[in-house]
Amino acid sequence: MPEPFIFEISRPGRSGYTIAESSVGSRPIVELLPDVPLRDRLDLPEVAQIDVTRHFTRLSQMNFSIDTNFYPLGSCTMKFNPKVHEDVVCLPGFADLHPLQDPTDAQGALQLMFELQDYLAAISGMDAVTLQPAAGAHGELVGVLVIRAYHLDRGDTSRRRILVPDSAHGTNPASAAICGFEVTSVKSNLSGGVDIDDLRTKLGPDVAGLMITIPSTLGLFDEGLVEVTDLVHAAGGLVYCDGANLNAVVGRVRFGDLGGDVMHFNLHKTFTTPHGGGGPGAGPVAVKSHLAPYLPVPIVTRTANPNAEYALDFDRPKTIGRVRAFFGNFGMLVRAYTYIRMLGAKGLAEVSDNAVLNANYLRARLREAYDIPFDRMCMHEFVLSARRQKAEGIRALDIAKRLIDLGYHPPTIYFPLVVEEAMMIEPTETESKETLDAFADAMLQIAREVRENPDLLHNAPVTTPVRRLDEVTAARKPNTRYAPPV
Repeated sequence: MPEPFIFEISRPGRSGYTIAESSVGSRPIVELLPDVPLRDRLDLPEVAQIDVTRHFTRLSQMNFSIDTNFYPLGSCTMKFNPKVHEDVVCLPGFADLHPLQDPTDAQGALQLMFELQDYLAAISGMDAVTLQPAAGAHGELVGVLVIRAYHLDRGDTSRRRILVPDSAHGTNPASAAICGFEVTSVKSNLSGGVDIDDLRTKLGPDVAGLMITIPSTLGLFDEGLVEVTDLVHAAGGLVYCDGANLNAVVGRVRFGDLGGDVMHFNLHKTFTTPHGGGGPGAGPVAVKSHLAPYLPVPIVTRTANPNAEYALDFDRPKTIGRVRAFFGNFGMLVRAYTYIRMLGAKGLAEVSDNAVLNANYLRARLREAYDIPFDRMCMHEFVLSARRQKAEGIRALDIAKRLIDLGYHPPTIYFPLVVEEAMMIEPTETESKETLDAFADAMLQIAREVRENPDLLHNAPVTTPVRRLDEVTAARKPNTRYAPPV
């Protein structure tokens, strides 16, 4: 039975709350409002608390969530988040802080931030960290602004281009363009890495740097990364490493050791903070020492004052300035700190091991039924192609919709753009072999249905409250206004 709109549950006079009588008196409402009412009445539903609870609980059960379903959304790392991290972030000393709290009254929070800066620097092989950026793309923006500030500070004003491999995250070229750079794409080679010959032709004295996603959106580690960074440095440029896929290499590889000058972390992906639903996120940026002076203010520092051991440092003459109103998404920082402290160095390395093992297990199980454009050892995710199924009239979109009927959130489809009919699958490190086998069985079942019952896939999903939508029209002409039945 379809779930009604909350307005259809509404009954006149019904309420889910009571307001106590005021003990301080009141002013006539006519003194508070303008002479002409802005609106005759607020059309709010009138429902009891139990009706509200049941309505939204039923709605939630119609959705996929990481707590109820396997969520192999490639590039997004939709893994299970241990609940203890939520308990820590809700401790009163953290949850009740005010953004304008005097630093002397927030020493515990500042100590956590200071230590997290050190942890992230050690994990990345970098020298300094800012915790301010609010998300991955915001971190990219900060990293590119730091690169620009570095060149300008040295009087090198001719560097107007940023190179971006075609296997990078889609936000990389956007971030570079927002900072005023011209973006030049670099081709991939046959093994999915940066094409060295193409890179050589595009380097020059006008190149400020290269933004590279490691592992790439193809789920691959670039075997020529050190040669790539050496070439960029030889041309006078800097190397930005997009660390959004860090859960494939955390504890195993440090980008700073491989020639990276700057990178961002998606704490809401690698370090178990909430992901999806639009946020919140956290995208700290780590840099080598030659870029540290340009980081945004403030940076958390340690002092010799026993009464205020930790402080916010604003005295940084070469800084790019503020990039946040306050000091980052603090709740996300607490979760990441808890994650790192609970796992330790050994546990972080096991995260990478399990992420890579799970992805390669699924890749091996599905390689006979679907095309794999770069069929070599992958990292935390891999990309299938439905071009074989497309030849039989079934597209990646049809496969994704059919997965919904079988109880799985679809993987990312049609990305990366360099793969025809792409399906990007990331099982993450938190899933069991039983879950992976069930998902593989579902994908193999769909591959059989392509041949035996293609109409089923064309019509999928068939078990959902709402059938397949015209998603383009829904995005361009959304209908968000409730109209009561006539």
